Amino acid sequence: MENKKEIIEVCLLAGKIMLQSGAETYRVEDTMNRIAASFGVEDSHSYVTPTVIIFSINGIEPTNLIRISDRSTDLEKVTIVNSISRNISAGNVTIEEAKNQLQQVESAKHSYPEWIQIMASALASGCFTIMFLGGWVDFIPSAIAGGVGYACFMFIHRYVELKFFAEFLASFMIAAIAYVFVEFGIGQELDKIIIGSVMPLVPGLLITNAVRDLIAGHLVSGISKGADAFLTAFAIGTGVAVVLSIF
Repeated sequence: MENKKEIIEVCLLAGKIMLQSGAETYRVEDTMNRIAASFGVEDSHSYVTPTVIIFSINGIEPTNLIRISDRSTDLEKVTIVNSISRNISAGNVTIEEAKNQLQQVESAKHSYPEWIQIMASALASGCFTIMFLGGWVDFIPSAIAGGVGYACFMFIHRYVELKFFAEFLASFMIAAIAYVFVEFGIGQELDKIIIGSVMPLVPGLLITNAVRDLIAGHLVSGISKGADAFLTAFAIGTGVAVVLSIF
């Protein structure tokens, strides 16, 4: 059997990358256990929450723990780790090769440049406005509000770690811009513009993962992710409500 210490390092690294990239809790645990089994460790145990990974093998080795502080959405990394896990299960990758590949995935930056993310948010905001039965005259105001709001979110979150504050200010900016457009007659339906513009901020993946974890029986993770999604929704709603109450 391969060196137990190296097996544990590979399993923890794979789990860390997946959890930080937005994978579901049960998927992280299953991947770690499958990797351990592929290297000859049949009796492995993992416990994953949104902020902690606990992993041990054979019940006699020291239990290992990793703290997860930063989480984002990078499904490409999740896909790559799944591919590496399948290659390990097929016996095509040694433990050293797996470790090197995972380290490369961890250090790689797969996210798009910020300007592309902002442009995509602007386009998505306009399309969401049309999808919610807004008029085409509201497409441009919604795109501008959504793009500026998402840029505001990225800028503030870069310097302030408190995500709630960044989401609040971003939604406040979106509602204020939408109100100005409607006041000057450039837009028509304020509610449709605001709803479409805040959609890029809505934690859709987080809500989906929370429900899937609850269905899979991971109650702690499901409730934690649900609470995180609720706080995001509350921040967005509060920012919009403040603008509407002022004007």
